[in-house]
Amino acid sequence: MSIIRNLFALIGVVATIGIIFLVAQFSKVQSEFDPQALGIYKVFAIKLWEEKDAAAPMVWKFPVNEGIDAEQVKESMKSIAVQKGMFFAGESPFYKQVEAITGTPYRHITFLNFCDATVGKKMADYNDAYTAMMPCTISVVQDKSGKLFIYSMNMDLLIYGGKPLPEDLKKEALKVRGNMLAIMEGAAKGEF
Repeated sequence: MSIIRNLFALIGVVATIGIIFLVAQFSKVQSEFDPQALGIYKVFAIKLWEEKDAAAPMVWKFPVNEGIDAEQVKESMKSIAVQKGMFFAGESPFYKQVEAITGTPYRHITFLNFCDATVGKKMADYNDAYTAMMPCTISVVQDKSGKLFIYSMNMDLLIYGGKPLPEDLKKEALKVRGNMLAIMEGAAKGEF
């Protein structure tokens, strides 16, 4: 009996040492991340768990108000972008490409690109990997039931998800984040 008790005691000691080691390692690594990173990853994980779709937590999605068509949404976005100092970098009518290839009508899906070149340059100078997310893209999507939605990449993971950005760069990135959300929210309501 004493052998079993000693064995369990030894297992308990080893487990306790292992837990202390893991907590210390986690604390060390976590301290190197942006202070808001854990919260961002928590929101990401919850949304992933709820929707079982990796794309869901990675995007912002806004329903377009009834009575506003895709062309009005796109014109609204371009107008708001100008007001926010964002450059309209181009439009890709994906649905037209699909129709040309398949020969059949397809629901409206268009990609619009916006850029703040000054901030883009700073992001590229900080880390070349950020260029993969440039320019900022907003998609106008007619779902399978005919309802319009506006989507864009959730920038929170880029801003808060790793080591802290330099303060001046973070400020600029947050400005672009705010501008992108303003463009999407305004266009969803048909504002100009």
